[in-house]
Amino acid sequence: MAVLAVAVAGGGFGMYWFQPWRLWQDETVQEALPEAVATPAPPTGPAGTPPSPAGPRTLASGALISHEHATSGTVELVRLPDGSHVVRLENLDTSNGPDLRVWLTDAPVKEGKAGWHVFDDGKHVSLGKLKGNKGSQNYVLPDRVDLALYTSVSIWCDRFDVSFGAAELARA
Repeated sequence: MAVLAVAVAGGGFGMYWFQPWRLWQDETVQEALPEAVATPAPPTGPAGTPPSPAGPRTLASGALISHEHATSGTVELVRLPDGSHVVRLENLDTSNGPDLRVWLTDAPVKEGKAGWHVFDDGKHVSLGKLKGNKGSQNYVLPDRVDLALYTSVSIWCDRFDVSFGAAELARA
């Protein structure tokens, strides 16, 4: 009877820890890029044409590569008109999993198993939990982040310390 109790308890803990059902559950999130903030402008621009409002500007971007799980899509580092920044995941497609995060890191993106565990070796900023394993979504960067220090983005599984996928950010 004691062996059965230990087996049931161990099985319950394993189910909680690994959450295998998440591999078959997709969460799709479709967020628009935040809009430009309207500011008063002079009535006319050069040569009498109306000025165009300043909009979001892509500072860096990259394509996601697969690590522990098949992952695709693009990442953009975007400066909004108010001076704030977001990391935008476009057309993300990866597996769902327990405790997935979006990390801005200083680690190089490496292909294959060599890239699975490098992102927690150096500097990284967690931008929060992954909102969905499919779709397009935005993650606000804290004001204190020095963008010159970070060169990549990882979809990071905090529970197992492994990257599901990552993108090297090429400056625009």
